[in-house]
Amino acid sequence: MPAITTNDLKNGITLELDNGLFTVVEFQHVKPGKGGAFVRTKLRNLRNGNVFDKTFNAGVRVEQAILDKRDMQFLYKDGSDFVFMDTESYDQMHVAPTALGDAANYLTESMMAIIALYNGDIVSVEIPASVELSIAETEPGVQGDRVSGARKPATLETGLVIQVPLFVNIGDRVKVDTRSGEYVTRV
Repeated sequence: MPAITTNDLKNGITLELDNGLFTVVEFQHVKPGKGGAFVRTKLRNLRNGNVFDKTFNAGVRVEQAILDKRDMQFLYKDGSDFVFMDTESYDQMHVAPTALGDAANYLTESMMAIIALYNGDIVSVEIPASVELSIAETEPGVQGDRVSGARKPATLETGLVIQVPLFVNIGDRVKVDTRSGEYVTRV
């Protein structure tokens, strides 16, 4: 592990602290008029996504974690596991849904994802900010029921249920924001 000082911190750097892996979301180097300098940071826990504040004295050594990020293609679902293929080596990897987190709700066959590994364990999965999915099941909109902003539940091809406008029907393709899980537009 390369040891760096807190003066070298930048947004996006992954640190290995005593209680896990954390990504620097934000940092600020503070030099008060009296006393020693310090670095105020916001860290995101890579295991559960929690964000918290932590203050370090300036010049303190911390361990930088080197993540192995790979472009992988989602092939198919094998039971409860998701099977990905490394696009460079063509090796296949079985991934549990818990390691994917919310990304599992948006994966369709042949979709690309960036998987970050640390010591062989999956730390994070990055998918596009929005995806196009088909509506598998929804109630038909009632003629004349055009209240502005009215919504109805719809089940996507991946099994995720989202709220869509009344005019969306079964078989329509919709764009969904993967960060919030909300309907964006009909495609």
